[in-house]
Amino acid sequence: MARGARGVEMSAAAQAPAGRAEEVVRWREEYESYSTSLPATEPEWLRALRAAGIGAFEEIGFPTLKHEDWRHTSVAPIVRTRFARAGAGAGAADPAVLDALTFGRAFQGHQLVFVNGRHAPDLSSASMADGVHLRSLREVLDRQPQLVEPYLDRQAVGPGRPFSALNSAFLDDGAFVFVPAGKVLADPIHLVFFSAPGAAEPTVSHPRVLVRIGRNSQAAVVESYGGAVGARYLTNQVTEVVLEDGAVLDHYRMQRESLNAFHVGALCVSQGRATRFASHTVSLGAALSRVDIRQVFAGEGGECTLNGLFLGEDSQHTDTHTWVDHAQPHCSTRELYKGIVDDRARGVFVGKILVRPGAQKTDAIQTNKNLILSREALVDSLPQLEILADDVKCKHGSTTGQLDPLALFYLRSRGIGEDTARALLTYAFASDVVQRIGVEALRAGLTEYLQRRLPAAVDIQEAVV
Repeated sequence: MARGARGVEMSAAAQAPAGRAEEVVRWREEYESYSTSLPATEPEWLRALRAAGIGAFEEIGFPTLKHEDWRHTSVAPIVRTRFARAGAGAGAADPAVLDALTFGRAFQGHQLVFVNGRHAPDLSSASMADGVHLRSLREVLDRQPQLVEPYLDRQAVGPGRPFSALNSAFLDDGAFVFVPAGKVLADPIHLVFFSAPGAAEPTVSHPRVLVRIGRNSQAAVVESYGGAVGARYLTNQVTEVVLEDGAVLDHYRMQRESLNAFHVGALCVSQGRATRFASHTVSLGAALSRVDIRQVFAGEGGECTLNGLFLGEDSQHTDTHTWVDHAQPHCSTRELYKGIVDDRARGVFVGKILVRPGAQKTDAIQTNKNLILSREALVDSLPQLEILADDVKCKHGSTTGQLDPLALFYLRSRGIGEDTARALLTYAFASDVVQRIGVEALRAGLTEYLQRRLPAAVDIQEAVV
């Protein structure tokens, strides 16, 4: 475990119990109210899925710091906030605000936009053919539920995942992406989720994304999450990905929520035989954010790449958990997560690679690197390996610290001022992850964003132009 100078003491608010029974009852009552508003024509399996979700949530309850998977992140601020379901009466999002989510860059691809968890057709530009589906999940559930029934909720809900259970309980809308066998999509698919609460009280949305990439097909999917400046809300999101044999998917997750918002997300991935999956997770916003990535090799010969970057300032709290399950032999994993924290921000990285019995010839590398820019910033880093097979190549590592004094000395000895030297080294630290992003517009936009947000932004821009 790596810690900054702030030490291990938690505030009284953080120590407060988060799983109080009355809060769980309140969410049950909200579920009952929501259930009565649903159309009677919905299929029975969908109603059963929601009922199982609220049942799992009631059994688990909200986690406290005593729960192993949550001992570094208190959800008390979420628990004590009364959220109204987003939807009718909420604010709207104009195209200019939505454009900021893509860093002001025109996306060369297909786009579905959701406002407060609901599909916004007037802001979307999706035109697919040749059997490819890019549709609102609500539309699919209403018209062709058989397309999603075999795949929805097969991975999301499980022990220690109360927020995913809530997402299932309130499942209403989201995105459905299906690429049939043998198709290669030249342009990326962009899913934009924007929160624009209009009421006085904070709101909550539970968007669900289901991505199915058919045999020997290839695609890139970008998910962007953001909201109105200063707005208070909770985004409780789940993405399920199914890769059939030979499929290739590049997945990007950009989180730029309001700095007064909460964001809890889950990415669940099942890889078939000889598949390639690359995940790029960037967390920039929210007062408190948590992302869980759970991946399993369901077939031999798969490749998984997990890259991530988080930036924290002021009192932001950013938590990333990853779980890679090598359940089959001859699979490989490459994992690189980086974090930068300043002021009183806190970052958490917990990553586990499990190599099951019989998963021979596994090749896995896990790396976590964190940069602390202030005395009061803090990072907890816990990379883990559990190896139950004997013919494997696995290693992991973690480093947390300040800027390299030798590198600073080198830059200053060449006439570069101290502030500029620090800014350049910080930018280079983050840029290592950014340059791995394959969507050019996304990579360029994020590069410009980093140049503006990091200290001495003007000096960085002049140095890298």
